[in-house]
Parts: sequence; C-alpha cells; structure tokens
Amino acid sequence: MEPLYSLSAVLGTIILGLIVSLWLPGIERKFVHARIQQRIGPPVSSPGLMAALKFFYKKTIEPCSPLPRLYNSLPLIGFISALLILLFLIPPMYSLAGLASLVAFVGFLKIEEVIYVFMGSLSRSVMSLRMPFPDLARGAKHPDVQRYFLEDLSSMRAFRLIAFGSFPIYIAIFVPAVMAGSIYLRDIVAYQATHGPVLFSVAGVIGAAVFFIGYMILLNEYPFAILKTKADVIEGPYMEYAAKYRAFVYITRGFLMFTLGCLFSALFLGVPPNIMDWDILINIAVAVLFPVLMAIFSAFAPVFTYKQFYPVTAAASVLGVLALLVAFV
Repeated sequence: MEPLYSLSAVLGTIILGLIVSLWLPGIERKFVHARIQQRIGPPVSSPGLMAALKFFYKKTIEPCSPLPRLYNSLPLIGFISALLILLFLIPPMYSLAGLASLVAFVGFLKIEEVIYVFMGSLSRSVMSLRMPFPDLARGAKHPDVQRYFLEDLSSMRAFRLIAFGSFPIYIAIFVPAVMAGSIYLRDIVAYQATHGPVLFSVAGVIGAAVFFIGYMILLNEYPFAILKTKADVIEGPYMEYAAKYRAFVYITRGFLMFTLGCLFSALFLGVPPNIMDWDILINIAVAVLFPVLMAIFSAFAPVFTYKQFYPVTAAASVLGVLALLVAFV
C-alpha cells in the first residue's frame, strides 16, 4: 500500500474510533437502560463525551497512594492497550505480523485487565485510611489487626476476575484461528473472504455467544460487576481518580467498547476496521449493537455473587472449548 494511503487509513480509523466511542456509553444508558427502567435518563452525550470534558477541567489533586504518579498513569495505560488493539486491526498494519496476531491481542487485553489489580493495590483513599480499630471483616478475632482498605478488596476481586473471567473471550477469539489455520489476522480475514464469515458456522455462532459474555466481563458490566463492592456508592479501584485522570477512565471504557466491537467484526465477520473502505459501517454497527445488547442483558440480569459468577464463567468457557472442537471438525 502507498504510504499516504496507509497513514490516512490508520489515523482516520483511530480518530473515527475516538469519536464513536465517546457516544457509546450514552447510547447504552440513554436508549436502553433508561427505556427499560422507564425513566428519562441522562443526555446521550453525558456518560462519554461531557463527563470526560468536565473532568478535564477539574483541579488535579494528588491521590493518597504510595506511588501517586504510577497510580494516576494506569487509566492512560489502559487506554493505550485498547488503542494498540485497534491499531493492529487496521489492514495497513498487517505487515507487522507478530503484533497483528491473536497472541498480541490477548497480551494487550491482559494489560487492560491487570491495571485494575494495580489500581486497587496502589490506592489509599480517605474512606479506606487505616484506623486503630479491629478488623470487622474478619470477625475481630485479633484486636491488633488493622482494617482492610476497600481498594485492597477490589484488587482481590480484580485478580479473581482475571483468573476466572478472562477465559471465555480468550477462548472465543481463537475459534476463527482454528478455522483459518493461523493466528495472524491477515490470514483470518483472507480465509473469510474465500469461505464466508466465521459467524455463519456452528462454531462461529457458539464462539460469538462466548465472545459476548467475555465482552461484558471485560467491561465489568452487570451481572459480572464484581470489581466494585457497591457500584453506586463505592468506586473500588477508581475511588481516588480525579480531574484528567478520571476523564481517561471514561474515555477508556467507551474506546474499549469500540475496539472490542471491531475485534469481533474482524474475527467473526472478516471485516477489519478501515476508514478508507465502506465496510467501516459494519464495524460501527457492531460497536453500537454490542452495548445495546449488553444493556438489555444487564438490565434484566441479577447482580452475580461469586456463587453465580464462577459457574456462569465456567459454563461459558466450556462452550468456548466446544466451539473450538467443532471448528476442528
């Protein structure tokens, strides 16, 4: 490809992704959650666009953390990991085969997950400051034991989310690789150009369902929102983020929605994101459809405790293995 074409495709697709991603959280909350709950809901621009702008104008404060700079940089690291996934989904980047592969995408997604553990372990908010009182969470059996930090609890939940909740989406994204006989995105897209979308196969249908469950888990959406203790009161690892650092929290969530939608389009439909091609409309449609389906599912689903979370993720992982086995046939 010509350098100018490649540069235009890469920059244009990323800019389009940023623009669309700012509206996805609002579509989820305004047009689905609010309608199901029979309320007006926030303006469609509020959760993604206006919230980010508002926090960019807030006064920056130093968080109560042993490593404040590292703690504040974690949302930006999460955004960069999502950005790298989208970057190497764009066809002009396929020449960097090692980075445009499923192994690289799994690594970038894992970075996005691990930052929640660091967020929890590095935060020491005013609501969680150590007090000279016995630890109520452990029954006060030892009077000299200090209370837990709330963020420490969310960090442990994030670790469980990584240990158990990651399996469905990671298994699902390898279903197209099995069918194409390659882990490189170039080969997966070329296979579907010849044989049709993976989604229109038995293995593809099962894999798509498992991918969607993993999509909800990665976004910490109900009913899989175990990362926070009480989502409306306790922000878990996000508690100490303020100003521009909190703005990146909102931006990253919307951008991850768009990126995962494009990842699904490339793997299961054979349509990678490229602003120089009209097929980009399919990427946008999938990126919008997934939050809508997620909002419908989460609005009617109960909040999972560990007793429900583990069996559901285990069942989704089993379905993902079944999809792999069918793909081999």
